[in-house]
Amino acid sequence: MILVSKYLLPKGYLGLTIFPFIVLKSKNLKYDEILMNHERIHLRQQLELLVIPFFLIYLLEFMVRLIQYRHWLRAYKNISFEREAYLKENDPDYLSSRSFWNSFKYL
Repeated sequence: MILVSKYLLPKGYLGLTIFPFIVLKSKNLKYDEILMNHERIHLRQQLELLVIPFFLIYLLEFMVRLIQYRHWLRAYKNISFEREAYLKENDPDYLSSRSFWNSFKYL
C-alpha cells in the first residue's frame, strides 16, 4: 500500500518502507520505477525477516557501519539491505529471480 506524506519522511528522503506501507514524499514518485523497485526490495526483505527482526538488524548494522565509516551517509549506503536495494533497483525483474535472504550476501 502506498501512502503519500511529506511529513512522515525524514529530511532528504523520497521514500520509506515499513511493511506493508511504502511512504512517498510526493504523489508523482509513484511513477518513479527505480524508486518503487528499491522500496519493493525492502518490502521483500522485511517479509523474509518477519519485519521486527529486519529493523533490529538494520539498526544494529547501521550502528556498526557508523562506527566503521564515521560518516552517516556512507554508513547508511553500506547497510546490507541498502546495498542490495541500490545495486538491484535498476533491474525491474530482480524480485522475480531473487533468492530467499539474498540481502545477507551483501554483508
